[in-house]
Amino acid sequence: MSSVAVAVTEGIALFGVTAPCEIFGVDRSELADPWYEFRLCGRSGAQVGGWFRAEPPYGFDALATADTVVVPACEVGAEYDAELLEALRAAHADGARIVSICTGAFVLAAAGLLDGRRVTTHWLHADRLARRYPNVRVQPDVLYLQDGPVFTSAGKAAGIDLCLHLVRLDHGASVANAIARRLVVPPHRDGGQAQFITAPMAGDPGDDVLGELFEWVYAHLHEPLTIADLARRANLSPRTLARRFRAVTGLAPLQWLLTQRVHRAQELLETTEHGIEQIAAKTGMGTATTLRRHFNRVVGTAPDAYRRTFLREAGSTHTRVSTASTATAMSSTLGAAS
Repeated sequence: MSSVAVAVTEGIALFGVTAPCEIFGVDRSELADPWYEFRLCGRSGAQVGGWFRAEPPYGFDALATADTVVVPACEVGAEYDAELLEALRAAHADGARIVSICTGAFVLAAAGLLDGRRVTTHWLHADRLARRYPNVRVQPDVLYLQDGPVFTSAGKAAGIDLCLHLVRLDHGASVANAIARRLVVPPHRDGGQAQFITAPMAGDPGDDVLGELFEWVYAHLHEPLTIADLARRANLSPRTLARRFRAVTGLAPLQWLLTQRVHRAQELLETTEHGIEQIAAKTGMGTATTLRRHFNRVVGTAPDAYRRTFLREAGSTHTRVSTASTATAMSSTLGAAS
């Protein structure tokens, strides 16, 4: 059983800590068994969100033995607890996966874990992070990314995307998507997608032109769709469609479409016994050769290897070693943000 420990620091943001608690801390063994062993770690009485006092059942020392350590958004520029920093260093040295949400990146930087790495944080604080820690390669224009065993995310909502991405690495796309449906959030936003700095967020998909288009595309992924098809369906010119897509998803229409095809292929590999040719046809990629090429580029591994790892009927036990190796093998989407 893989363990996830969340650090509760003084002044921690409420939303930042609830996301990992909801995704990792709720028993979802009906989706994947065994589920994560979850620990909430910190000092008694830490202030959360300016309204509550936390009573974590574990101290910071429990972070050091976890497989995944999550540091949620916290106060910027604070003097961070020396015991917390030492526990993070110990966990990292022992091979743990280290994760920050939003301004939690400042804690990782203070622990010396971000030197020389590509990282992100909320765009409002990216310049400050870069100035304070000049050895850190800050990328303010992505939602989340990975550099080795360290994962960082942008704003607090991007923390949900990153936590779901980690579930996807550990248990596969169908499990992550099932959790997303329960939380009523998008099942997948690529780490390389731009932060919404100046562009408005998409509204309710039921009222938004692109939201309606997305739903239609999901139902027609098996068809050989073109930009002209998408533009006609959305009643937009191809140029306007491309501009709207870039503003909402950070991707060109065909990039987004290809990513959805690969995600559908992941689900079919996990939940069916269809052959690669069948899956290529059902996802609109035509041939097994095309499917393998794009799947390997996006996911970072071959479809057959992915199926052996995540086929639901086979089951699997995720240890610290297997989780880290799977994350490394399947991180090309994150790496594309570089």
